[in-house]
Formats: sequence, C-alpha cells, structure tokens
Amino acid sequence: MLKFIIRRLISLIPVIIIISVLLFSMVKIMPGNQVDMMLGTPPASSESSFQDYLKQKEALIKELGLDKSLPEQYVRWMFKMLSGDLGVSTSSGGMQPVTNVLKEPLKNSIILNIFTITFSFLIAIPVGIKSAVKRFSLYDNFWQVTSLVFMSMPVFFIGLCLIYLLKIKTDFLGLPFGKMPSYEDLAGGFFSDMYQWGRHLFLPVVTLTIGSLAGTIRFVRNAMLEVIKKDYIRTARSKGLKEKVVIYSHAFRNALIPVVTIVAGSLVGLFGGSAITEQIFAYNGIGFVLIKALNARDYSLILAMNMFYAILALVANLVMDISYALVDPRVKFE
Repeated sequence: MLKFIIRRLISLIPVIIIISVLLFSMVKIMPGNQVDMMLGTPPASSESSFQDYLKQKEALIKELGLDKSLPEQYVRWMFKMLSGDLGVSTSSGGMQPVTNVLKEPLKNSIILNIFTITFSFLIAIPVGIKSAVKRFSLYDNFWQVTSLVFMSMPVFFIGLCLIYLLKIKTDFLGLPFGKMPSYEDLAGGFFSDMYQWGRHLFLPVVTLTIGSLAGTIRFVRNAMLEVIKKDYIRTARSKGLKEKVVIYSHAFRNALIPVVTIVAGSLVGLFGGSAITEQIFAYNGIGFVLIKALNARDYSLILAMNMFYAILALVANLVMDISYALVDPRVKFE
C-alpha cells in the first residue's frame, strides 16, 4: 500500500502544476489591479501627496514582484506558497496574511461539514438499504418521491424555506438567524458553549444535510439493488441465514464500493457547495470568505482558496482509491 500511495503522490505533482498554472493565469486575466486594491483610491488633495502615492505604488509593485514577467511571477508565487506564505489579503480590513484570514473560517467550515456529513450518512445509509430491501413498497415510494423533490430544490432555496418556516413564520425554537456565536455567548462553560454552537449550527447543518441527503439515499438504494440480485445473496438466504446477516454482512459490504465514491466526493462537494449556505446564514466559513474575496478582487486569497479546493479534490481521489481496496479485497494496489 505504501508504494501505491507514493506512486500516486508522485503522479499528482504534474497535475498540481498544471492546475496552478491555469489558476494563476485566470487570476491574472481578471480585471483590476492588486496594488490598486491594496492602496485604495489615489489622493487628490495635492500634487505632493499624489507623487507620494505613486512612489508607494512603485515600491509595492517591486515588493510583490509584479514588475517581473509572468513566468517569474508564477515561480515566485509557487515557491512562496510551498514555504507557507500564501500572500497578503486585502479584503479583511487592512493587509493581513492569507493564513491568518483563513485560519478561523477553515475551522468553522470543518465543524459545519463534519456535522453535515455525519448526519447525512447516518440517515441516508439505513434509509437507502431499507428502500432497496422493501422495493416498490409504501416506504420506498415515499423516500423516492421525497428524495426527488429535495434533489430538485437548490440548496439556497432550502435554506430560505427553513429561515421562513423556523425563524420568520414561527420561531418556536428561538434559533438565531445564522451568524456565529459571540464571545458573550461563549462565556458560560463547556456545555453552555456547545449549546450556543448547536443553536447557530442548526439551520446551516439542516440545510446542507437535506441538500446532500436525497442523492445519497438514491445512490445507496441503487447500489443495494444491484447487489441483492446476485447469486451469492440467494445462496446465503438458502442457507438459512437471518435476513439482517444477509443484508448487512454480505450485501451491504459489496454495495460499499460505489458508496465510497460519493463519500469521497462529498468531502469536496460540501466544502465547495457550502459557500452558498454560509452566505445565506452569514456563517463565517471558508465559502463565505471566498465570495467576499471575489467581490473585493482579493487575488492572493482567491488563488490560495482555489488551490485548496484543487488539492482537496486530488486528495479525495487518492482516499477513494485506497478505500476501494479496503472494502473490496479483489482490488489490489498494483
């Protein structure tokens, strides 16, 4: 396995280089100028202040290496990124290192997505299995129709509906309208802090769970339907094994192979897709920061976050390949 992982990591190097070149080129094509965004509007009060502004601009261009050719700028950016220097963000109140800007939102997004993935699969896997076993029953028809409805609804629409029903129309739960728990809310001890986090996370987590639940249920159901038709499942039943043993020990393990694909894909999809949900609920996550950076043309932050998404997708593919061999002994690391 170790040799397989090393080979895959080496094969990812040219892919990362190609992606980085494309991202760097796209950012450079974008209208606007990073230096102008960092310095702001030039002063119009006097000629001397304007000359000082031009000198400051020229010094900043040299400091950032923007007076170099595009290939030199790309190499400079890559070496700085590999050393942990992701540049300076201009959209977060002054010029701050990108690493400092992303530290807190990344933690918040990880918390949000851990809960979402957990609840989604805890619900979808048993529902999908039961729907496959009770195919064409009332239970199966209910979840087929429900999942189809949820799949047809955009995530932002689900979020707006929840806001209307649980906050504007009734508010019987007393939930906060998105945002993050304040420092005053988190000053009452561990259990009190967990309660405040839960109240603020409830609506975003429910929104993302509903958005990902429908497709996962149908995926698990279809995978199980393919497996329970196999001869070895009929053989297991003919031996007198209990139905739960046949379904969960024999059928579900073999149905895990296609399910692994959607599990690995959800790691990327939720981080990318949560940008809309975080924007709706004003949740300070990495998606919220990305939209803010795009509106403010914060080039360093945009580049860093897009590279993060690209590397996350490549890592998810590697995890997917390793998981195939773990759930299916027939898959070899060759």
